[in-house]
Amino acid sequence: MAKARDEKLTIPEVIEEIGVPRSTFYRWRQCKKGPKSIRLPNGSVRIRRSELERWLETLEEGA
Repeated sequence: MAKARDEKLTIPEVIEEIGVPRSTFYRWRQCKKGPKSIRLPNGSVRIRRSELERWLETLEEGA
């Protein structure tokens, strides 16, 4: 079975899903501690669902 296309989430979707304040998420990005993101040619930012899950797993193992 082929893997479905990796969903690309907006920053507001990620913030809602992980339940952190917007300012916290942007601070993580500024410090390079957040999930890797994709900057589209129009300036929008997306985060792959697989990258978000991978990043969350690294936090779980370190806790």
